[in-house]
Amino acid sequence: MPKQFLSLRGVPVLHHSLSLFLNDLSDYNTKAGKTAPPFVVLVMDPKYQAEYQPIVDKYEGRLRFANPGVERQGSVENGLNKLVDVSEGSCQYVAVHDSARPLVTIDEITNVVRDAKEEGAAVLGVPCKATVKESADGKLVLRTIPRTRLWEVHTPQVIKIDTLQRGFNKVEADNLEVTDDVSIVEALGEPVKLTLGEYTNLKITTPEDMIVAESILDERNSQPINLLT
Repeated sequence: MPKQFLSLRGVPVLHHSLSLFLNDLSDYNTKAGKTAPPFVVLVMDPKYQAEYQPIVDKYEGRLRFANPGVERQGSVENGLNKLVDVSEGSCQYVAVHDSARPLVTIDEITNVVRDAKEEGAAVLGVPCKATVKESADGKLVLRTIPRTRLWEVHTPQVIKIDTLQRGFNKVEADNLEVTDDVSIVEALGEPVKLTLGEYTNLKITTPEDMIVAESILDERNSQPINLLT
């Protein structure tokens, strides 16, 4: 089972991100007199879309499906194209978020959006705490990389839409391989702001991560999630 469908506090991991962007962030922005995210595009395998159609219907046009690509890059491009289509070009920025990161906070999102508006692109991240070794063969250490210059990047990654579109064109034309969304901006030679995030914005990859995520949600006294109420 894909990790975004694993149960976290009684609901799929994915629901925590959906609730944050569709409900919590909208409520926060409305109270602050700011514009709420007009659209959320859910990139999802078609075999799961029927199960999520009632949730899409509930949000009356704010939540839309896009089909995944072969690789992450293709999935992001499909999601971007859907956003441009449904917004009729009215959106200037896109926030790309990994649904396997259910613990991102509203403060992190507002900060990375702020930085993206200043620089054109921004990514959440934290200074690397571990010592990192480089190896050419996976057996012997080649060198130790100074960790003072290393950051572990998270999501959301927020990018001006026309910049990301130009980046996709360059990646395709030059047959480049990119590992995350802001790498596409880097390929253009344009700046990406590092926005200090939180170490709690972990990615669910192991059973141990689920235990940690449960503990963090307990500490936050997080309320139950039901996207259909």
